[in-house]
Order: sequence, then C-alpha cells, then structure tokens
Amino acid sequence: MSQTISFQPQAVQGCANSNANSNINQWDSEVFDCCQDMGICLCGTFLPMCLACKVAQDYGECCCLPFLSGTVIAMRTGIRERYHIPGSICEDCVCLTFCGPCTLCQMARELNIRK
Repeated sequence: MSQTISFQPQAVQGCANSNANSNINQWDSEVFDCCQDMGICLCGTFLPMCLACKVAQDYGECCCLPFLSGTVIAMRTGIRERYHIPGSICEDCVCLTFCGPCTLCQMARELNIRK
C-alpha cells in the first residue's frame, strides 16, 4: 500500500534563508585600499615576496609556500573559502595577475583583521 504525497512541507519563514545568508561575508577592504595599512602597503610595494611569505605564515602554511607556482592563488581562494567571501578562482587569478601587490596587501589586511 503506497501513499501519494500531495504537498511538500515548507521551511519556516526566515529559517532556511537566514542561515545561508548569515555565512556570507565580504572582504573588509577593497583591493585598491592599500593605504589603509601603510606598513603592509610599503612591504607589498617594495618587498612583495616577503609579504607573500608573511601572508602564507598568517594563513597557517609554510612561509616558503609562495615560492611554488600557483600557491598564492590557492591561498587567496582558501582565504575566501575560510571566511565565506563570495568570488571565484577566475577573479582571484585576474586580481593577482593584474594587481598582484595590491591583492597581496588585501589578503594581509584581511588576515590581520580576522585574527
């Protein structure tokens, strides 16, 4: 004996959607907000590999990670995933390709703020 389902229970107003939206964040600063932290800005301008190593260390990885190809993109993607920041790997790649030092500064600021 089988029963036909004639209706589907609906989620309580606000419950399902509020959980999905409450986990979405944004970057605390934009890519070109480099001057928000002058120490990070100067390091990103004159010593970008040192800043990349610091970002890797703050992210919880080995400080030598940025010397491997593609790892800075992976770190940026990981930061987005960790903090539920919307975006895509393609956007990460474009930011790092055309605005590398500024993007590194953004990553460093984000990790400092979220400590």
